[in-house]
Amino acid sequence: MMKIPNPASEKTSMSLMPALAAWAPLPIRFAVGYGFMAHGYAKFSRGPETFAVVLHTLGVPAPELAAWVATLTELIGGAAVMLGVLIPWVSIPMAGVLLTALVTVHLPYGFFSVKLAEVTETGIKFGSVGYEILLLYLAGLLALTLGGPGKLSLEEWIARRRHHDQVRKTLEQLAARP
Repeated sequence: MMKIPNPASEKTSMSLMPALAAWAPLPIRFAVGYGFMAHGYAKFSRGPETFAVVLHTLGVPAPELAAWVATLTELIGGAAVMLGVLIPWVSIPMAGVLLTALVTVHLPYGFFSVKLAEVTETGIKFGSVGYEILLLYLAGLLALTLGGPGKLSLEEWIARRRHHDQVRKTLEQLAARP
């Protein structure tokens, strides 16, 4: 990878330890992966047929199938993101779930996810949720797809294992030569 020098940012980017930069995807993976898994588990624990009623009300075609697809996408995709494996592949259906939610539910409520509706003696009440968090999830998936899952990931572990196996086989072949 070619590095393009940028004197204006060299001091700030070089002041951080470059070795730590490889760990940067980890908190993104955990936040995005856990968020998806939590939503998938909520749908699964209530029964996807309950979510299908919501989808039917929104006019989503084949709501029972869509409910199962969304639930499994969130559970499996979230786990894959947390583990750091197959992220470019699982990001496609995960982005589809996010974009569907954005268009069918959140878009009319605007950008902000937290809207103070009123403060009463019993507590604070919030209004409808906008699409802000959906954009953050999409940005996290895009960052992980473009930048990779980082050093502490199943994908990196598999790559290291393959490399070690390859080196071992090469050394065995060299040792077997007369």
